[in-house]
Amino acid sequence: SPAEFIPVAERGGLIVSLGEWVIAEAARWLAHWTAEGACLPGRLAINISALQLDKAEFTERTVELLRQAGVRPDQVELEVTESSLIQDPEHTAHVLDGLKAQGFAVAIDDFGTGYSSLAYLKRFAVDKLKIDMSFVRDMLTDRNDRAIVAAIVAMARSLELDTLAEGVELPEQAEALRAMGCLQAQGWHYGKAIPGDEFAERWLQPLAVASA
Repeated sequence: SPAEFIPVAERGGLIVSLGEWVIAEAARWLAHWTAEGACLPGRLAINISALQLDKAEFTERTVELLRQAGVRPDQVELEVTESSLIQDPEHTAHVLDGLKAQGFAVAIDDFGTGYSSLAYLKRFAVDKLKIDMSFVRDMLTDRNDRAIVAAIVAMARSLELDTLAEGVELPEQAEALRAMGCLQAQGWHYGKAIPGDEFAERWLQPLAVASA
């Protein structure tokens, strides 16, 4: 799983190369789906390591990888973990500002599990909070988890940020999240990870159908 091999790649100095491969591969699939007439309803989300953000050329290199595939930054959302944002706040804020200027959207992944102050939400140029699955998992039976999820959604709304719930496995969870105002979610309730062609067949409508 990513939780196992990503730390190994980071310790081995391979994460930047691996991250660039992921960006290039994701861009290739997005270009392929677009060429096939599929309609992606939003941006394509790509996870980014803190070590990638540390590289001075990260923004320029990412834009170039997308350009090679014929993809624009405004078609992509970059996801960074909450903990990675505070390792070097000044540098991170500068990088995020540059990414936003290029047209990227930025999401904070695993929100609620890091150690950052809420003041960082004002400081960093982000568009979305991804609520960590540790709060979503038991939200139907644990009043504290439910209250935390509701508070994050309400706070994000007041800051004009989108929210996405991670780890949604039950229809009852999805319904409760919608009632709170969290309109985006991911998890096994919607499906497991699948190959790109199968994803397009299952989830992406042809443009002609989507516009009808």
